[in-house]
Amino acid sequence: MATKKSKPLFDFDSIILGTGPGGEGAAMNLAKSGQRVAVIERYDAVGGGCTHWGTIPSKALRHSVSRFIEYKENPLFQLEDQAGRMTFAHILKHAAGVIRKQVRLRSSFYERNEVKLYQGDASFVDANTIKIVPNKGNPFQITAANIIIATGSRPYRPSDVDFSHPRIYDSDTILSLEHEPKHVIIFGAGVIGCEYASIFRGLGVRVDLVNTRDRLLSFMDTEISDALSYHFWNSGITIRHGEEFSHIEGRDDGIVLHLQSGKKMKADCILYANGRTGNTDTLNLDAIGLAVDSRGQIKVNSRYQTSIENIYAVGDIIGHPSLASAAYDQGRIAGAAIINNGQCDKHLIDDLPVGIYTIPEMSSVGKTEQELTAARIPYEVGRAQFKHLARAQIANTNVGSLKILFHRETLEILGVHCFGERAAEIVHIGQAIMMQKNGGNTLEYFIHTTFNYPTMAEAYRVAALNGFNRLF
Repeated sequence: MATKKSKPLFDFDSIILGTGPGGEGAAMNLAKSGQRVAVIERYDAVGGGCTHWGTIPSKALRHSVSRFIEYKENPLFQLEDQAGRMTFAHILKHAAGVIRKQVRLRSSFYERNEVKLYQGDASFVDANTIKIVPNKGNPFQITAANIIIATGSRPYRPSDVDFSHPRIYDSDTILSLEHEPKHVIIFGAGVIGCEYASIFRGLGVRVDLVNTRDRLLSFMDTEISDALSYHFWNSGITIRHGEEFSHIEGRDDGIVLHLQSGKKMKADCILYANGRTGNTDTLNLDAIGLAVDSRGQIKVNSRYQTSIENIYAVGDIIGHPSLASAAYDQGRIAGAAIINNGQCDKHLIDDLPVGIYTIPEMSSVGKTEQELTAARIPYEVGRAQFKHLARAQIANTNVGSLKILFHRETLEILGVHCFGERAAEIVHIGQAIMMQKNGGNTLEYFIHTTFNYPTMAEAYRVAALNGFNRLF
């Protein structure tokens, strides 16, 4: 006589809230390990803010503008009947096409791995139960042994700024910009603000960039961020450092930004891009006693476990480093911890690469000169200027440079910093060597390796020889 199978204690082994990079990384790892997995997505399509409002659309916009600039500046195309100017509406069409392709791809991941997808708003009933209010139909509940919060973040909106005004945007709503502004103010000169400053200026729009700090992107190597400041200034972007806003006055034909310093600035519209806040306010975290900070972020341990044993959190919802690339790995690590009953020896790599998609691009991995100087580590610098590389001359991408920081005595590579077209790709060559063990991470590799010619990768050999020649 066959024995009757007992009903599982929970509907699923794990439930994941959100389908951005963090949620996807967790879902794929858990599903491939044999778990019964469900994901809940608030919106009609998977991908989260990364795919729909953040990383993918802004980088697609940037690519279109960058190619347009190259076209205009390339002497091959300096013809009398040169094409007219490109508008923001034009490049939004390209971005929309990329988003559709990404959604189709990411949806197929969930289907292939038999992950159950629910669409609707999720909130906690208790530590094992999630209430779902679907986009259509009646609310219902599902249960799981473990829950991962990967709900991401959204632009921070101060209560005294009227974002319902048709001329006041954040980094999400700017993607619905329909008119063609001639003058834009961007308040906030972080990564998002700098990227959009590049995009609008590349389209020929006058840009005022208001920075609350004393320099751009202060977490980057000073030389690299100074290079960006110079190129912004040279392109016609006006940068105002050390400013805070008093209030934003919305008018029918534009806005007036009143600064605490007493200055006033007028433009067709404003993009407020000063910070982000975690999407935790609708999750009913009080029901499980889980606290968040003033920006809606959750504290976790090294395994991304919250103060509640069976609940994990990954991605923007936990704050730094707030990178799509890191969020995916965090999701995988949280999944591994669940599979191993809360134990996991995996962790993010120590030297996370950073890519900033301004025009020109910036990217870095490892230590900056300022960090090495503060730590009193004897280092030397090797540099290569893109304008001296045959590949850059062929492609007419002469702006930029590569900088290698290495230990004077051991020749160990300590940091790689790149400024210029394809910087976010080029930096990974240096990262790969930095990750080598047993003496494999030294400047010698670049000196003695043969590179394809002509390539941008050749910059590593040039920079290595430049640095080696500085030693005495």
